[in-house]
Amino acid sequence: MKVNGLKIWGCTLGNCIHVAGIHRFLQLAEECGYQTVFAGVGWSVAAILEAVAAERPDFVALSYRLTPQVAAKLFAELATRLREEKLVEKTVWLCGGTPPVCREAEQSGIFAMTFDGTENEAEVRRWLQGKPHAPGENSWGRTFRERIALQEPYPIIRHHFGLPDLEETVRGVATLAESKALDVISIGPDQNAQQFFFRPEKMDPAQQGAGGVPLRRPEDLGRLYRAAQTGNYPLLRIYSGTQDLLQWAELSVRELHNAWAAIPLFWYSALDGRSERPLEAAIRENQAAMAWYAQRQLPVEVNDAHQWSLRGAADEVAVGAAYLAAFNAKAQGVNDFILQLMWNTPAGIAPAADLAKMLAKLEIVGQLADDNFRIWREVRAGLASLAPQPAIAKGQLAATTLLSLQVRPHIVHVVGFCEGDHAATPAEIVESCQIVQGVIRDAWQGMPDMRHERSVLLRKRELLDQALRIIEAVAGLSQDQPLTDPGVLAAAVRRGILTAPQLLREPEPAQRRRTG
Repeated sequence: MKVNGLKIWGCTLGNCIHVAGIHRFLQLAEECGYQTVFAGVGWSVAAILEAVAAERPDFVALSYRLTPQVAAKLFAELATRLREEKLVEKTVWLCGGTPPVCREAEQSGIFAMTFDGTENEAEVRRWLQGKPHAPGENSWGRTFRERIALQEPYPIIRHHFGLPDLEETVRGVATLAESKALDVISIGPDQNAQQFFFRPEKMDPAQQGAGGVPLRRPEDLGRLYRAAQTGNYPLLRIYSGTQDLLQWAELSVRELHNAWAAIPLFWYSALDGRSERPLEAAIRENQAAMAWYAQRQLPVEVNDAHQWSLRGAADEVAVGAAYLAAFNAKAQGVNDFILQLMWNTPAGIAPAADLAKMLAKLEIVGQLADDNFRIWREVRAGLASLAPQPAIAKGQLAATTLLSLQVRPHIVHVVGFCEGDHAATPAEIVESCQIVQGVIRDAWQGMPDMRHERSVLLRKRELLDQALRIIEAVAGLSQDQPLTDPGVLAAAVRRGILTAPQLLREPEPAQRRRTG
């Protein structure tokens, strides 16, 4: 639909004086290229028809947020007059209101579209631009970049999901897709699957379902993908596995249509105990997996930075690790790099210091950006930041989301408010995503900019200086491409250039660094 020049005339109906909804709708319409007129509040049916005859708009937007039974009478009166005067087909009629009011509007048969407040602004924009999602149509964006473009200017929503029972997880994926509450479902396999999917004889039956869904056959991933082909057709993705990464890559892209890879640089190795891969061998295999995805033009996320922070590493180590992760992804040919920014990590970090750390990561990684290396910002709450009490955790989730919007993310990775107590169910995931959507809806229009606070800028500069010294120290270990050499990178850990106090298996004692 070509919208330039089309006019929308709007008012509130009857004795309704609530204008916030229609004001915002008309504002969005203007941003989409429409001419708009807000005629005011409390219009009768007769007055509306008289004005429409004079103004001759292409669309009439009526808002009513009072009693549904009264709305039904007003809609019946309007329907009768429109049919009597044969005006139904001359103008497109729209209605906004509460869900009960919109149900009455739909039953009247005169409105082409109703807006009941449950849709997000991206959906409203799509409708205004003539790109509505028809039921059953696969038109939501089938790739990461398509999804981002369709959701603009808002970020897409992602959540992790994996229950200890496969059948419950399959049903849960379908429930989440039908809810339309999120754009990306990240499947979380249990540790047996992550480590031993291709070596099933090594699985420990006592650990069945520990940490996620027990995937045991390729068709299990296919079932999860098929379950998501409904609702808003969310993208699916899955972690890389803690060994046999190339086999995992082939499996997840073939069966799950993996939207993007999440591959570590140093981790899932003897360093953290999630596999028995020696550190140097793990780095080499991880790089090969990055290259595999790059060859297929698929995005790659290398979330090493917060793995260091989760183990108490100093903030400058996390900033340096972010650069090394991005540098290695670019060296392997990755074109679309997803920079995940985990907030609240280590536990207890002050919000201003947290923001400074994220800005330092963005600046140092941003130096690598060019036409062939695009950087996409992803934010999330810290894994250990949410309290076991649901009400407190909901407040923490909202607060972290609000702070993280300072960096204008492309992706918000929602962490379920219940994660401090148990793995999220589909209902809890939907609620968590709706909390985050509420924060985005209110804050995206404009918030005070904390990025230029003096204390934040000073801390960012301090972290950048310290991180550059770390990178220089790594580079000083060899003359031949040291920042991508697995042997050099492993040596940087052994020598304590990259270190954290809570490493499970550190090859050699290392110095400790301060966390700001």
